[in-house]
Formats: sequence, structure tokens, C-alpha cells
Amino acid sequence: MKPQEIIAKKRDGEILSRQEINAFIRGVTDETWADYQTSALLMAMFMSGLAQEEQNALTEAMLNSGERLNFSEIDVPLADKHSTGGVGDKTSLIIAPIAAACGIFVPMISGRGLGHTGGTLDKLEAIRGYNVNLSTEEFKETLKTCGFAMSGQTAKIAPADKKLYALRDATATVESIPLIVASIMSKKLAEGLDALVLDVKTGSGAFMQNLDNAKNLAAALCQTGNAFGVKTEAVISDMNQPLGKFVGNALEVFECVKILRGEIDKQMHQTLELSIELAARMLILCGVEKTVQSSKFKVQSVLDSGAALEKFRQNIECQSGAAEICDNPETLLDKNLIEVEIKTEKTGFIAEIDAGAIGESISRIGGGRIKVEDKIDFAVGYECVKKLGDRVKSGETLGVIFCRNKTQTHLIYKKLANAYKIDDGKPSGKFELIKEII
Repeated sequence: MKPQEIIAKKRDGEILSRQEINAFIRGVTDETWADYQTSALLMAMFMSGLAQEEQNALTEAMLNSGERLNFSEIDVPLADKHSTGGVGDKTSLIIAPIAAACGIFVPMISGRGLGHTGGTLDKLEAIRGYNVNLSTEEFKETLKTCGFAMSGQTAKIAPADKKLYALRDATATVESIPLIVASIMSKKLAEGLDALVLDVKTGSGAFMQNLDNAKNLAAALCQTGNAFGVKTEAVISDMNQPLGKFVGNALEVFECVKILRGEIDKQMHQTLELSIELAARMLILCGVEKTVQSSKFKVQSVLDSGAALEKFRQNIECQSGAAEICDNPETLLDKNLIEVEIKTEKTGFIAEIDAGAIGESISRIGGGRIKVEDKIDFAVGYECVKKLGDRVKSGETLGVIFCRNKTQTHLIYKKLANAYKIDDGKPSGKFELIKEII
């Protein structure tokens, strides 16, 4: 069937057959479809939507466009966690060693940050020497040695996704739940998992700012994962403020190591809370524990004993990184940075925080990417001193910028200060980090 016939069929709101979707993905992969034809069908899919059978067929076709990892020789449960992205979202670095310490293997294929959201690979590369570009054999060997491996997507895993994502970004067709599901799940299903836990963010720093949209995405992701034989569950978590204490790659790794060492302060508590929730769900899906209560107890026990920290140390050594950060996390911090406090001019309670604005600000000074080709300054970042609901007095510090020079400070100071809305009265209701389980 010609590309234009498939395009016209979807344009008119009809349901594409599995054969037609396979022809589309085959054409994307072998480049027999021109970019303008691919873009036209993406727009037709965006406008007309996809039925469940189309979404599953698209996911399967993208999955089959490349290789699947085969861990058949490993006789333990395989699980992973995926987040839809947020500001200060660093839980993968805590969850993977926890799961490994509990007897689960975690083959984690991760991505890089773009825009206001950070990427796990960028955080890992803030560790001196850490290699995120593992071959398939190196990936397997690391997994067998320490229980988890963290690497970037190779060109052979779901190659159709890379091309489609670039075109979706360029043609304003990113915000389509079926296309998002196919993109995420084609890569995750290629890992050969038994179980997958999803952290779907909602709020000012999330891709899905509306709670109902986040729920719909979570439900679609879970349906697809379970349809492909992977036990899948989603946690809807709040991203109306940065997660935890720090934003910025080296600073976030520092926070994770401090948590694994049991050296936690108040601002880090939500990072720990979400990590425990997601890790506990992973243990249940893998059959390691039967209840949330017993699962959380086991997770806390491997944190308290230092077993999770030891797994992180082993992984860093396996992936050629500087494992001494586990003993001295302060070595992650660049002492050449200047620290600039964001002060409030108003007395009251913090009613709103624009987490997206904070993430964008750190990207502007090099802590993230505005464009794919941008270089990262791993050291710069932001400390979240005050959180939602906190009472502040005029002149108090809301947060601290870690930057290279005063020019960077002038570039983002006002945006950061304006990210906080302070009201006279205390906000009604309690902040809930975990919104719902799907």
C-alpha cells in the first residue's frame, strides 16, 4: 500500500490495520518513507487519535524495528522504573540499587535531559569516569555483577522511535497519548522485563500538567505494558515543586548518595518517600513481597543496612566511575562555583512554586539542554531551601543558585524569584506527593 493511501485513511478517521502500521514503521526504519510523509501520518494520528488496537500495533512495530535484549540466562526477576520527567527527579539512582539489594535485576535504559526536565544519563555522567555507553555484552556483564546496569539507548533498540520523536518534536505532535505510549513502551519492552513501575508526573514541572491527562497517560501505559506480558503499575506523583532538595546533575547525585548513606535532611525527605514507594511497588510486581507494608519494610532495611549503598558502589566500579563518592559525596561538588541566595520580599506562606521555571532557569546557565546538541555543565544547579506551605519572612532565603559567575545570576535571578507565589494565609489542605496508583 502506498504511503499516501495510509495517510488518507488515517486523515479520514479510519482505523489502520496492523499490516498498514507495520508498513509505516518499516518505511520509517528503512527510509523508504520521506520525512514529509511520516510527518503527515503523525499529524493525522495526532488529530484523529488511535484506537487501542492501533496503539498496541504501533508499539509492537516500533519494538520490532530493532533488537530486544535477551536475559534468558538470568534466573531472577527483571524490572525497571520509568519517569515521564520532572525537575529534580532523581529517584532512579536510589531505586536501582535498592531493587538490586532486594534480589531484583534492573536493566535500565535511560535518556538525557531536554528543556526543563533532567535526564538520568546526565546525572550519571556527573560522576567522574562513569560510562553510560555500554555495549550489549558490557551491559549484561554489569547487570550480572551488581544487579543493575544503567546505559543509554543504542541505535539498535527501537530505532524507529528516534526518527519519529525528532519529527514529532519538529511538527508539534508530541502531546499525543498513543504516540507517547508507543515511544516509551517500545524502548522499555525491548529490555525483556518481567515488571515495570511508572512514575507519571503531574503539575507545573511536569509534561502532563493536568491531573486527568496524567491519569489517562498512566492508564494507557499500564494497559499496553500488561498487554505485552509485562506486569505494569503507575504512580501519579506531584511535580508542583522540584522533587527533593537539589536541581542540577552533580547536586542531585550528591543528594542521592546522602540518602543512600542515611544522611538525610528535611528537604530530601520527598525524594526518599517517592523512591521507597516506587521501589516497593517493584518488589510486589516481581513477587518478592506480597504487601505494600512488608515491601516498604524490606526497602527500608536495605537502606538502613547500607546494602543499597554497596550496590551503588559496585555499579559505579563496574561502569568505570569514581566510586569514592560513596564514602565522600562532597567530592561531587565544585568548590569554584559561587552561591547566590534568592530572597523573598514578602512575608507569608508559599502557595505556589513554578517548578518548570526553576528547571528552565538551571538549563539556561548550562545545567540542562535547550537544544539537543548543547553541552552540559554538571556542577551548576539550585538548592530548594523553602517548599510549598512553608512560612517565610521578608528577607528570608527561598533557594540558592550554584553558578559560575554573576552574569549567570543576572540571567535567571528574577525568573527564580518570580517562581514563588507567597500568600498571606496558610494554604488549605496538605501537600500530597503520591496522587494515585494506576
